[in-house]
Amino acid sequence: MNRLKQVYSAYTEEDFQVWKLLFDRQLANLQDKACAEYLQGLKLLQPVLNADAIPEFGALNKLLKELSGWTIEVVPGLIPVNEFFEMLSQKKFPSSTWLRKRDQLDYLEEPDMFHDIFGHIPQLVHPDYSNFMQKFGEIGYKNHSDKEKVIRLQRLYWFTIEFGLIETTSGVRIYGAGITSSEKETKHIFLDSIIVKAYDKETIMQTDYIISDIQKVYFKIDSFSNLYDSLLTEC
Repeated sequence: MNRLKQVYSAYTEEDFQVWKLLFDRQLANLQDKACAEYLQGLKLLQPVLNADAIPEFGALNKLLKELSGWTIEVVPGLIPVNEFFEMLSQKKFPSSTWLRKRDQLDYLEEPDMFHDIFGHIPQLVHPDYSNFMQKFGEIGYKNHSDKEKVIRLQRLYWFTIEFGLIETTSGVRIYGAGITSSEKETKHIFLDSIIVKAYDKETIMQTDYIISDIQKVYFKIDSFSNLYDSLLTEC
């Protein structure tokens, strides 16, 4: 399979404007809502991941590799689960290179580059989270032909990596990329009406999730090390 590449020259002026708008809006929105680990990762990556320009994957990969051992692998969009799991097990995070349009700022049917990079990449700098993601990939790849286990793992991914919360000394904070990359989700989780449950792997793997609408239920962990440890028992 030919490796895909980011064609940086293909981005338009509007793409750069949309990136800056999304980045500035969410950075301000997350200051008192995201967990310290996410914000620290964003700060460490700031030289190559910021509002001023769409990130150049070559430069981002160089710094990310130095900090965590991870790299970004360009994909055309959603990929088969076996490929997805295998990439994670090899510390390669799959990312699109296309960016939403100005009239799509608040809703997309499929993840774009802003979600993939702004949402996911800062967390990979944290060792316990990085270990969790890689271990998750190893378990998934080992079981990718078992449909029932894949469904259980997809639920776990959804309620942790995409929509996970963490309890901190400052209260509940965000770490899931589906929230950190979404202005609407970021504000939604702090409403009194939402349901936040304590992390329980088995409960999560039996809980269906919502793709096409804002979430109704979230799960909170107490630490990334305990999140990783939960994978050491059978999924």
